[in-house]
Amino acid sequence: MRVGLYPGTFDPITIGHIDIIRRASALVDKLVIGVAINRDKGPLFNLEERVDMIEAECAKLSAETGTEIVAHPFENLLIDCARDVGAQIIVRGLRAVADFEYEFQMVGMNRALDSSVETVFLMAEARHQAIASKLVKEIARLDGDVSKFVTPLVKDRLLERLGKTA
Repeated sequence: MRVGLYPGTFDPITIGHIDIIRRASALVDKLVIGVAINRDKGPLFNLEERVDMIEAECAKLSAETGTEIVAHPFENLLIDCARDVGAQIIVRGLRAVADFEYEFQMVGMNRALDSSVETVFLMAEARHQAIASKLVKEIARLDGDVSKFVTPLVKDRLLERLGKTA
């Protein structure tokens, strides 16, 4: 069974993330969404809330694609998480050159730690290249419309968290 790991903070999960998940699911039999606990980022949503949103969105994708998609929180090294879930590949989405520079460094470190795990990059579709969770939260805080960037479920939870109305 080919297992892939798509890691991130997903605070919150965006349609850009969902697009990468959909496309990555075509490459593997099982896709694990590694939800980073990363307290340094000061997430708006706690771990359980992020996992819940991911599971809700991925249940639909799993049914559509026939690929098993599961959320898996992790706080250790990414390469250790890959080993823990039995992943042969790590899936990363790229939006711009700045993403590539960071990811290039990460691939080098991960390969030094475990050369048996490969990293696969999926380019963000042009319409999703500007989407970042950080920007989505800022748009919502400033009363902008985030419906182009997140699903209705995520939009509702985001607005509720920020004390806004839909």
